[in-house]
Amino acid sequence: MTEEHEVQQRLAAFIGQETEYWDFWGAIRIIKNGKILWETSRGYSCAEFGVKNTMSTRFTIASVTKQFTAFAVMLLYDGGLISLDADANTYLPEDMQIPSGITVHDLLAHTSGLYNFYNFEDDFYIGEDRLPYDRKAFLNKWILKQPMSAPGESFNYNNSNYNLLAWIIEYVSKQSYAGFLHENIFLPLGMTSTVFDDGLAVHENKAANYMHDYGKTVRVPYVNNLFLTGAGALVSNCDDLQKWYECLKEGKLLSAKAYKRFFAENMNHYCYGLNRYDRNGITMYSHGGDANGIAAYTQYFFEDDLCIIILSNNESLNQYRLGEGIADILYGKEPQHAVKPDEIPVSEEDLRKFTGTYLPGKIHIEVKNGKLYLVRVNQNIHIELYCIGPNTFIRRHEEQGYTHNLLPEGAEKPTVWGYELISKEYM
Repeated sequence: MTEEHEVQQRLAAFIGQETEYWDFWGAIRIIKNGKILWETSRGYSCAEFGVKNTMSTRFTIASVTKQFTAFAVMLLYDGGLISLDADANTYLPEDMQIPSGITVHDLLAHTSGLYNFYNFEDDFYIGEDRLPYDRKAFLNKWILKQPMSAPGESFNYNNSNYNLLAWIIEYVSKQSYAGFLHENIFLPLGMTSTVFDDGLAVHENKAANYMHDYGKTVRVPYVNNLFLTGAGALVSNCDDLQKWYECLKEGKLLSAKAYKRFFAENMNHYCYGLNRYDRNGITMYSHGGDANGIAAYTQYFFEDDLCIIILSNNESLNQYRLGEGIADILYGKEPQHAVKPDEIPVSEEDLRKFTGTYLPGKIHIEVKNGKLYLVRVNQNIHIELYCIGPNTFIRRHEEQGYTHNLLPEGAEKPTVWGYELISKEYM
């Protein structure tokens, strides 16, 4: 047995076990030295009609989009149309100005200090993001709030930064964001399956996104993809992302000077649209994408010509752990396997001590048919939890690193994500 065949067998055993364990839907590809070392697809791209995922299925890649947005900015930088260290307002319309002092670099590196509206208290997530999109109104209502910090002071991962970069691309290039990426990145690289999904166009062979609600597979709640312009909403597949990896590895389309800046590490291991880490003594660039029904992850080890692509349309397993496990195998290490803790039986009466409102309209807990559910965003999402220890619960259907200790030792009231139970009624 050759060394490559032995590695393939280990990959097949590990990935097969993990994807079966969590009922993974999606596609996985591993590329080594320009060749596909191992790949698989699983689950359904359209559960309603029994259409299965294949290796050519297109998936929404969520925040993996950010590396393409950053690259588009670098194309403008290479063309002398943008200075990365200039005030971002230089490249925004007069009626869409942001606080002064925020540079293009700050937006790329998530150090702008702009308000981050993706939180529990605000009404944007599965609320405002379902409404018709107006770019200027979006900027004024959600982005131009009190900044969280001064520009360049601290790292805060924030979709607003990449929304603004998309608008900069449009203003400077005088093209739409989608048009600029298509003409200057996707077309030159032959990435014929990669597009910006505006939520209206029909994209052939694109997977729908699914999640669990009351333990059953359902379609994810609707959101207007235009709010994700620049930060998410690109659709791609393994073939195209392999071409993208080759572009980055071989230094295509950008100058060496631009690539040096693109890959330079800033605060919190963040470059421009990519994270940089040292793994197994080798530099790894990576970025994930997470949303309801979406789990994407790309890992690039350029020194060893290794690329790992994970695309999912049901977010069942932790793609980051899986990707790192795959890398461990390729570097001769033992991967971390998923473990579901044993369930501890709890009476319905004991479960009911956790029920009620923790954040009005946003976070509730309910008991239904003897099961505990974490209820999100105005009764839109019902996540089943099961008990693994005293007052301690985890999700049943999705792999999460987060454990809910609903009644910490010494606490007088149950707590979820730092919010105390405020009423036994639903508010």
